[in-house]
Order: sequence, then structure tokens, then C-alpha cells
Amino acid sequence: MVGSGTFVPASLLVALIGALLLAGGATADPSAIAAKQAEANRVLAQIDALDMRVSAAAEAYNAANLQLDRIKADQRQNRFLLGIARSNFGRAQKLLRERLVALYTSGGTTESTLEIVLGAQSLRELMNRLDTAEQVSAQDTQVLGQVRRFRAQMQRRKALLARANARQTRVVAQRAARKAEIARQLAVRQQLLSQIRDRIAAMQAAERRRQAELRRQLQARLAAQQRAARRVEEPTATAVEPTSAPTATAAAPPSQYGGVVGIAMRYLGVRYQWGGASPSTGFDCSGLVMFVYSQVGVSLPHSTYALWGMGAPVDRSQLQPGDLVFFSGLGHMGIYVGGGQFIHAPHTGDVVKISSMSGYYTSAYVGARRITG
Repeated sequence: MVGSGTFVPASLLVALIGALLLAGGATADPSAIAAKQAEANRVLAQIDALDMRVSAAAEAYNAANLQLDRIKADQRQNRFLLGIARSNFGRAQKLLRERLVALYTSGGTTESTLEIVLGAQSLRELMNRLDTAEQVSAQDTQVLGQVRRFRAQMQRRKALLARANARQTRVVAQRAARKAEIARQLAVRQQLLSQIRDRIAAMQAAERRRQAELRRQLQARLAAQQRAARRVEEPTATAVEPTSAPTATAAAPPSQYGGVVGIAMRYLGVRYQWGGASPSTGFDCSGLVMFVYSQVGVSLPHSTYALWGMGAPVDRSQLQPGDLVFFSGLGHMGIYVGGGQFIHAPHTGDVVKISSMSGYYTSAYVGARRITG
């Protein structure tokens, strides 16, 4: 897409550019027309390659955000538990001090006990000395055990917190690098688009008409399915014979969320925005899926990589409306709507749209998941 128009597939752009060049240059040098066609093809191929890289980088950025959220949760938990461990350690130290004072002030204190207390250079050495002293009672042993246990807990929580802080630093740096790479690639994309901007207005209009027709067809199909479902629910006087034998056990249970297709259709035409997850700011591919499913009370993560682990796998031959379909090494995804089509937010410069799982999407197909709960 250029500006705020609708993205046109490269194959359609190539064909239409050729037609426009031929129509506008009937008296032009054929070699010049061929050169312009080749140049347009080259630019479009570069844009397609950039779009795939930007989409993958955007999903890696989303995955880093999820990882950062988990790290922050670990940090909060470890800080909380560190506080508890410090409090317990402080109480255990107090009990140990009180016990040492009792040993020192009691009438039964021996010279060896005094040497233990005064000769220790550290808490660890003091506890080791007390362990070997004959005067240490069962009560002393219990106090020493508490000090050791709470000190170990405190040290462990400090170490976990330090590791979480280090992970956070690494992830923040990775996320910043991905963001910078996305910005750089988008700048290159805009520069490439400017080279052919004056040639594709007609193509944008053609793609908008095509999307309007796809939307009309999908709406008609959904309406027909709803009418068929109502007829099935109505009581009949005679039994209905099945039209085909039942299929073998499927890899996933039947889809519960076919209704998300109608919800996703509300957002056709909303612009793509990497990292976006709302109609007001725009959507990226996983952000669209997350938002649509949230409308039916299902919480999903904002990452294709995380979504690949959700629900149950579905064979392509068993796809049902509402299933999640994945492409380009998990760099892209969408919502299957039936009829070999899916709704998705393709990439920068495009809008939420209906596409067919054919051509490029056949070769880029990775698999599908069905949300089951």
C-alpha cells in the first residue's frame, strides 16, 4: 500500500503496471516499456522481501515484550520473597543473640563458651564454633538451624533477583535492536515505494474493489451457515439420514469459536501497525488475533510464537472457522474464515483484509491451531 490506500499483491501490481505502461505508451519504445516493467518488478520484489522481514521482526519484538513481562513478574515475586527471607533472617539473628547473652550471663558459662563467642570473626564462624561446643543444647541447635535456613533463602532470592535483572537487561537491549531494525527497514520500504508511487493508484482502487467483493461473499456465506444451523435446531417429524459417514478421530476437538469470524470482519480495513492490538491504533497479525478473541472472553498472548503453543494442532484438511493459521516460519498468522480464506493484518502499509490460502500462502504455510478453552 502507498499512503493510506490498500495494499496490492505483488502479482497483481506487476500485471497492472504492465497494462498501464502499455496503455499509456502505445507509441513508446518497446524496450523502454520493458525496462520500466523490469524496474517495477524489481522494486516490488524488494518490498515483498522487506515486508516479510519486518513482519518477522515485529513478532520477535512482541515475543520479547512477553518475555519482559514474565521477567518483571519474576522480579516482583523474588523481591517479595526476599523481603520475607530478610525478615525471617533478622528474627533468627535476634534469637541467636539472645541465646548467646543467656549463655554468657548464666551461671554455667565456661571459659570455652566465652572463647567461642569472643573469638569468632564472622556469623558463619560463630555458628560453626557453636556447633562443636559441648554446651550447645537442642534449643541452640534449633536457633542455629533457623539462622542457616533463612540466610540460605535470602542468598538464593538475591541470586534469583540478580539473574532476573540480568535477563531484563539483555531482553531490553534485544528489543531495542529489533525496534531500530524495524524502523530502518520501514524507511527503506518507503524509499522504494516512492519510486513507483505515481504508477499504482489504479491498482489500489482495483484491490479495494476486490476486497469489497470478498467481504460480500464472506457475509453471504456466514448468513447461509447461520440459516442452516437454525434449520438443524428446529424439530422435525422424521429422522434425518447423515449425508456422509463420520470422520475418523480428529487431532483437535470441534471449534468452539467460529463466531470470532464475524467479529474479525468488523475490523476489515483497519490499518496495520506493528505492535498494535486495537482498532484505534491499528493491528499487527497477532495483535488482531488477540483482540478478536478477547471479545469472546478468551485471553491470548500477543505473539505468534506464543500462540503457536496454544490450543491443539489442526490438520489443514480439517480447518474450521476460528482456527489460527500460521505462515512464514511463525512470522505471520491469521484467523481462518472457511472457504480456503483467512482474515489477517498483513504488514506495514496494508490493512486488515481477507486473503486466500493459495499462491504465496500455500508455500509459506506452517500449520494451524484450534483454541479449545
